[in-house]
Amino acid sequence: MILSYFSKPNTLPDRETALPGRSTAMDVAPDHFVSGRPLKGPYPEGCETIYFGLGCFWGAERLFWQMPGVYVTAAGYQGGITPNPTYEEVCTGQTGHTEAVMVVYDPEAVSLDTLLKTFWEEHDPTQGMRQGNDVGTQYRSVIYTTTDEQLAAVRASRDAYNAALAAAGRGAVTTEIAPAEPFYFAETYHQQYLAKNPNGYCGLKGTGVSCPVPASA
Repeated sequence: MILSYFSKPNTLPDRETALPGRSTAMDVAPDHFVSGRPLKGPYPEGCETIYFGLGCFWGAERLFWQMPGVYVTAAGYQGGITPNPTYEEVCTGQTGHTEAVMVVYDPEAVSLDTLLKTFWEEHDPTQGMRQGNDVGTQYRSVIYTTTDEQLAAVRASRDAYNAALAAAGRGAVTTEIAPAEPFYFAETYHQQYLAKNPNGYCGLKGTGVSCPVPASA
């Protein structure tokens, strides 16, 4: 099994080599397993959405659904080429997607700074196409934004964390930051996986370097 992980591609496919996918969206359970809220909306007025990828989405999603002020989360695939991919297809490295977590939050109840501080500190954003023993393009670190304000704040937080990492003798951030591309919901069994399987795998491990993102007023 370990050999199969390390044999995965570490470069992204192009449109000629990516898997074709399908036009039909995956049939996914409509409600969040923990909160019972609708995964696909509608969401309360004033909520914002941002997407994080920090390795395996099982542990990553749990980080955010536990945070006060987060309305709903979902696991999915994002940042690639193949439309409506399956987990098995993403695992080949031939879709271009990473394992991402959709975070719908109330900015009046939890600041974007708080979400970003959690993101940066709870994984190692310097590892490129891997996260610990999880190797491949699907485990790369990403943040996909839905507003210009988010994008500016994310870039500022990256620069601040880069400086903190450099001061600690660590490598530079490799996190991909961009406006959000289509988010494809993962299979139902991946949704809120660690709530259904409390002893399931979680590979999250931070750098131990604190992120100096300031708290919003």
